Amino acid sequence: MTKKIELLAPAGDLEKLKIAVLYGTDAVYLGGTSFGLRAKAKNFTEDDMREGVAFAHAHGVKVYVTCNIFAHNGDLAELPDYARFLKEIDVDAVLVADPGVFSIIRETVPDLDVHISTQANNTNYQTALFWQKLGAKRIVMARELSMQEIKGIHDNIPADLEIEAFVHGAMCISYSGRCLLSNYLTGRDANKGACSHPCRWEYFVTEKTRPGEYMPIVEDERGTFIFNSKDLCMIEYIPQLAEAGIYSLKIEGRIKTAYYVGTVVNAYRQAIDDYLKDPALYEKNKAKYLGLVSKASYRGFTTGFYFGKPSDKEQIYTTSSYIRTCDFVGMVLGYDEEKGLALVEQRNKFSVGDEIEFMCPADGFFTHKIDEIYTEDMQGVTDAPHPQQKLWVRVPKPVRAFDMMRREAAGNA
Repeated sequence: MTKKIELLAPAGDLEKLKIAVLYGTDAVYLGGTSFGLRAKAKNFTEDDMREGVAFAHAHGVKVYVTCNIFAHNGDLAELPDYARFLKEIDVDAVLVADPGVFSIIRETVPDLDVHISTQANNTNYQTALFWQKLGAKRIVMARELSMQEIKGIHDNIPADLEIEAFVHGAMCISYSGRCLLSNYLTGRDANKGACSHPCRWEYFVTEKTRPGEYMPIVEDERGTFIFNSKDLCMIEYIPQLAEAGIYSLKIEGRIKTAYYVGTVVNAYRQAIDDYLKDPALYEKNKAKYLGLVSKASYRGFTTGFYFGKPSDKEQIYTTSSYIRTCDFVGMVLGYDEEKGLALVEQRNKFSVGDEIEFMCPADGFFTHKIDEIYTEDMQGVTDAPHPQQKLWVRVPKPVRAFDMMRREAAGNA
């Protein structure tokens, strides 16, 4: 019925790439150690990138690489060699915001697809047509656009020019993510990938003649997190996104955890597949999808600009903390079928007696009460207190590498 929708997931490092692929994404976006806008993510060495592209392609998943910094003169000299490397390892496209970077990539590797980043402030169809005439294959929408505006762009561009838009994750307070606050306050340039996220800090105002007196900006004795937006979540609006002409649904989060990536990707995978199979099935299951994404930490949810300009209800003024309903406690490394034991790497403390949900995208999720834990050399223990400790856990069903273990967070039981 509907044209296929691409699910696009963040990959902050090689482990997260593999998680995104195995949990159901159609494509991933990632950054190398240069030219991308998430310097705080671990990012990919050339060897990791080569391995990641091979892994993704072996599973039928595309790889897009970010080259979306706003380049200074000193950034340009190494760019041609980097572009040739990306072509050599067979990445599917690069994301670009800067016209100079775009020109160098097009001249150096003219047959490598280029997508125009949201940082380029793509807010109208003439801009989209401009970039297409220069050779761009996809335009990432500015986050400030409504569903109606995106539909207007779609209706005025050729069918082969794809539209991508963010549908889930943290919302930047600045226009299309072009923030100067971080650079001013900390010397870390958000537009070169080193944002310190001052939008999440607590703010007061002072009066010039009263130094040292701090007054909250709203009536709250704790101050206010004036720039702190709720997180975007559009999982309940897949039909509207598709009808607006958005082909690629993008999840934010290259500096988020592997657990976050797996949880959110799997939820959107189910939602998209159900919608494409039968819109009535999708409508029936919307509450389930929202429950699934809520098992990853979040700051409350908003629909951003999609249905009009956000109000004060889309901001959180009292805290910058996340809502967390589940704890990620372990990553499966392997399974011994003869013994019925899973080798896991601890990510948070868990103990004998804990009710654990195993997230198994290939075989379905299941819950199991832990009754046996052993060290690597098969010494019985009652809990797993040490970070990244490798342990054997009795599991009644076969599990696979990269299946994950979670339990209800304290206070939610």
